[in-house]
Amino acid sequence: MGVIPLTDVSRRPARFPVMTASIIAVNALVFLLELIRGETFVTSWSVIPAGIVAGHHLITILTAMFMHASWSHILGNMIFLWAFGPEVEDLMHPRRYLVFYLLGGLAATAAQVAADPSSTVPNLGASGAIAAVMGAFLVTYPRDRIRSLLVIFVFVRTAYIPAALLIGVWFLTQFVNLGAVAQQPAGGVAYAAHVGGFIFGAVTARLFEGPRLVEAGVTT
Repeated sequence: MGVIPLTDVSRRPARFPVMTASIIAVNALVFLLELIRGETFVTSWSVIPAGIVAGHHLITILTAMFMHASWSHILGNMIFLWAFGPEVEDLMHPRRYLVFYLLGGLAATAAQVAADPSSTVPNLGASGAIAAVMGAFLVTYPRDRIRSLLVIFVFVRTAYIPAALLIGVWFLTQFVNLGAVAQQPAGGVAYAAHVGGFIFGAVTARLFEGPRLVEAGVTT
């Protein structure tokens, strides 16, 4: 069974989420460059943990968080960002939100490098930064209902899932998988980045909040 979050039905942002939309646009542009320039471009701008530890190509800590390995990778990440990003951006306001997003990505990369500092496998993707956004959403709006698609084999239905349940189960899955990978190393998913980004977002979200607007339109 798969769950695809779509949108928060408990509240609507007071402003159009221009920064979230811009981040999605940048990710799409970079992915287009990957398709055009090929494998050399991908490996040149992805994070290589061993290289970061040695002090090489540090700019990739930033560039890698806007790159993706496949169509399914970027589509999945951008769907999650659009599901949770607008409300967090509205809470923080665009500039604070951008700083938070980038720092979340940096924290995620640091966690992944720390988990396997000798790795020479390229790491790329926005998942860590998006995990930070999800962590912020969880501590801020845990009772909001998220309209989601439940995919069970070939059957698809719409469900309204509490954010605390949806995000909580997601994080638990990442944490359990991180433990399994630690015991039996394998390439694939950067679970340490997901866990690190999420913890950063959950712990620091309140520090980035902007002035509160009247929430008269909020429903329960």
